[in-house]
Amino acid sequence: MLAAEGRDGMAGQDRTRSGAPLDVIAASLRRERTRAGLSLTELARRAKISKSTLSQLEAGVGNPSVETLWALSVVLNVPFSRLVEPPRPAVQVIRAGEGPAVAAERADYVATLLASCPPNARRDLYFIAAEPGKPRESEPHMPGVVEHVVLCHGRALVGLTEEPVELGPGDYVAYPGDVSHVFQALEPRTRAVLVSEHI
Repeated sequence: MLAAEGRDGMAGQDRTRSGAPLDVIAASLRRERTRAGLSLTELARRAKISKSTLSQLEAGVGNPSVETLWALSVVLNVPFSRLVEPPRPAVQVIRAGEGPAVAAERADYVATLLASCPPNARRDLYFIAAEPGKPRESEPHMPGVVEHVVLCHGRALVGLTEEPVELGPGDYVAYPGDVSHVFQALEPRTRAVLVSEHI
């Protein structure tokens, strides 16, 4: 299981997967906070995390969870990917097990960014690796976000928190990401591809 983490967003040192480079996250947070014209204190308040946690993240220290970075991306009104993705070469190959990965704080769930929105496009692509146990419960994202999931391996309950759909290999579901939603693995080594579409 992945290390537990408080809402302030700093995980224990034994987190097993965290491929998102802290220096990229730090630079992205500073850039987007400055662009938004928010102080460290105000961004932390709006995202409901402590100022010290945000300060550490901007300094490249700590291990932020998916939940913490989503909360910050919503307040900053930017796609999640803009906070975790390093600059890309013209041809990009991401091998299995590589890429910027961020773990959930309360579920055995890891999202690896495969491709983010290029300028003037509106979608991010993720590879999801999840294990049975606590579900990955997501608070609403920015208005207009739609999530598309194709299950590759295993079984999972995916979709709106109140009425998720059970998916098997090859099944597809789309649902509004600006409403509470869930991903719960029902079998070991459940794998999926998620597209986050920004309308």
